[in-house]
Amino acid sequence: MSTAALLLLIIVSAALTVFLIVLIVLIVVAIKLMKKLKLIADQAEKAVDSVASAGDMLRNASGPLAVARMVMNIVKKHNK
Repeated sequence: MSTAALLLLIIVSAALTVFLIVLIVLIVVAIKLMKKLKLIADQAEKAVDSVASAGDMLRNASGPLAVARMVMNIVKKHNK
């Protein structure tokens, strides 16, 4: 092998090694980021479920509350 070919082989091998190391590091960082994003999405889903259940509870309570308010108004008007 000539000196130029040997030098080119060393340069290409070093570049490939650096590229593979950088790629492995990027994949590890991407996996960690995906895990954090999944955790955030799970927490957001829990918050949405909590708000939805609170809304359902308020909607279910609004019917009896309206009836009680109407009865109170009738009693107030009758007592006047």
